[in-house]
Amino acid sequence: MSVSEGVERGVVERLESAGAEYEMFEIDPDFADTAQFCEKYGFPLEKSGNTIVVASKRGAKKYCVCIVAAADRLDVNKRVKGLMEVSRASFASADETMELTGMMIGGVTPFGLPEDLPIYADAKLRDLDYVILGGGSRSFKLKMAPAELGKLGNLEFIEGLSLPPRGT
Repeated sequence: MSVSEGVERGVVERLESAGAEYEMFEIDPDFADTAQFCEKYGFPLEKSGNTIVVASKRGAKKYCVCIVAAADRLDVNKRVKGLMEVSRASFASADETMELTGMMIGGVTPFGLPEDLPIYADAKLRDLDYVILGGGSRSFKLKMAPAELGKLGNLEFIEGLSLPPRGT
């Protein structure tokens, strides 16, 4: 079994153990990045979520995972930094993301992550009828009602986690 197959199995196990209702579908991994995925498969950017690993930049290393609508920007410099209680934070590198989650950027999902890793989802996601998320690898995506995210014990919906797109 490859690493990605093991990750995908862990994601499905976590979804099932949480009792989450979801649809998992296979995609072309060359189109896993959100904008390319939405264009190729006809999903609106506003209903796609980016699952982003954030890392502290000073002192003891801390991580969290944030989920925001793909059309928005994650407020790392104020909101996330405050949630993490650190002086500086930024997106984790692709290598850090892989090391921490076992997942490649473009496939990161909140399901199947280490249990002690805080997960913050933008409260605005709850207004959507569905959200598209990474499925654990660049070959799969998940479609689910945002309320299903609440079945993760270590996920918290946060007001003001995102900022509007630049220029709006």
